[in-house]
This record gives sequence, C-alpha cells and structure tokens, in this order.
Amino acid sequence: MIHIEDADPDHPDARALIAALSQRLAAITGSSGQASFDADDVRGPGAACLLARDEQGRPIGCGALRPLQPGVAEIKRMYAAVSGQGIGSAVLAALEARAKSLGYEEIRLETRRVNTTAVGFYGRAGYRECPPYGRYIGRPEAICFAKPVVFASV
Repeated sequence: MIHIEDADPDHPDARALIAALSQRLAAITGSSGQASFDADDVRGPGAACLLARDEQGRPIGCGALRPLQPGVAEIKRMYAAVSGQGIGSAVLAALEARAKSLGYEEIRLETRRVNTTAVGFYGRAGYRECPPYGRYIGRPEAICFAKPVVFASV
C-alpha cells in the first residue's frame, strides 16, 4: 500500500527523492531540471509538496504542485523511486485531487521529449500536449502537457 502525505520540500526524505530525480533526469536528458524548480514555489497558498511512502514508511516517490497563473497549477518534481508499482500514478492522482480541492481548472507540466517514459506516462494519464509556456517557450527539447481538472457534478 502507498501512503501519500504532505511534506516540506526541504524534509530530508523529500530532498533525497528530489536529488535522485535530478540524477535520473541528468542521465536521460543531460539536465537535472533543478534550474526550473524553486522549493518556495511549492509552499504556501495554492501549492503542495507530497511524499509517497511504502508500508514500512520508506520514501518511494514525490511530486509538487505550484500556482502557475489564475486557475492553473503546474506539476513539479514528479518521481517514483521504482517503476511499475503504481507509485507515480498514486502521486499523480493525489496531486490532481489536491489541484481540484484548491479550485484549479487546469494542470500543466513540462518534461523533455527524450524522456519517453514520462511522455508516455502523462499521455496515459490523460494529459495532452499543449503549447509551451513560460520558460519553455522556444525550447524544442521541452514538451508541455495540460489536463483539465474535472469537477464532479453534484
């Protein structure tokens, strides 16, 4: 069973997972992605940093949400320490639920085109390619995705 909890991005477990993600991204893309992440962006109103733990309490995944513009949140630092065990899906679902609870209408994210595992993962999760935004405009190596936040009718 995967347990998802709120965490500060400077918590030692979160820092260790973010560092592991940075290493993996550097190996895949040639860049750690750290330049596009500011821990302060995932603290405070409209933001979240989540940590996934296994049944023994070990940190196994993370992800963060930051306000991008009114009604739009951006996912940052999504990582699963082990592939194929549902960790990434659990973290993504928790981030989407948090975005909904915070009143966001859309979620966006960026990854590198060469990171085919991430590109496929987000596509399977219902994210669709969208025009580049912010720091990703004019960067052909970047691929941006968006997904509407679905609100159930009452």
